[in-house]
Amino acid sequence: MANTFKIYEDLQDSFSEQQAKTLTKVISKVIIEESNIVTKVEFNDLKEIVAGLAVTVKELAEAQRRTEAKVEELAEAQRRTEAKVEELAEAQRRTEAKVEELAEAQRRTEAKVEELAEAQRRTEAKVEELAEAQRRTEAKVEELAEAQKKTEETVRRLVVDMSDVKKQLGGLSMAVGYGIEDKYIPVMESFALNRYGADIDIVERKHIIYPDGKYDEINLYLEGRIKNKKVYIIGESKAQPGKKDLDRFNLMLGRLRDYFKVKDDAVKGFMIGYIYAPEVEHYAQSKYPNIDLFKTYQIERIADSSRKKS
Repeated sequence: MANTFKIYEDLQDSFSEQQAKTLTKVISKVIIEESNIVTKVEFNDLKEIVAGLAVTVKELAEAQRRTEAKVEELAEAQRRTEAKVEELAEAQRRTEAKVEELAEAQRRTEAKVEELAEAQRRTEAKVEELAEAQRRTEAKVEELAEAQKKTEETVRRLVVDMSDVKKQLGGLSMAVGYGIEDKYIPVMESFALNRYGADIDIVERKHIIYPDGKYDEINLYLEGRIKNKKVYIIGESKAQPGKKDLDRFNLMLGRLRDYFKVKDDAVKGFMIGYIYAPEVEHYAQSKYPNIDLFKTYQIERIADSSRKKS
């Protein structure tokens, strides 16, 4: 009989429990079958065969262990590879997420760049509009400058013409004044006598020159006496005297009083004109009661009044 337990124990050293059991059954069956048909010699040969088979089985078991160890190593390497692949896959996912973020950032950047480009185009269009407006403004300024030159030339001509007009008017005014003076100088003695009770010694057109070299032109200068008191009767002739004429004439009377060193009543002033505006007459009455106003036609009447009385 085969010692199955001993076979099992021997096989258990090299195989797993299940493998040892299976091999034990196979070997036991072979031994039992062979024992029924072989001789002792053959049995011994068979025994050697079984021993060789056991060695072979042991070698196979050892090879199996090495294979399993190798498989375990490969499995471990596979696990490490899978872990590495998972890491790489995770890194890939992170990379893809980062790439997507970068792509999104790129899209936003491109959109922003497009906005900036559009803003730049609008700015350039606005700058062109402003440049065009500036060109129109400069053209307008040039037109205005040209118009200003023409205006200045016109004004210059007007100033020249006005100066000529003033000279002509001044000449006319002087001519009118001189005409009045020339007309009434012959009757001044009678006029002064009838109006002021003055005996006149001198009637003339005269310049009074002051110590500082300045002078006043007196249209009608009358020098005489009233009750043996020396008086100066000063007349001014204008076509249409105004307020400024009254102001200047009153200042001149003051200078003459200082020059002649006499009291106020020793210098009498009168003005002759063709006509006076109402406000001028009111101005003279309220501000200069010391100045008598006469219209041209009144002078001869006053001068002739003594003859009419006689």
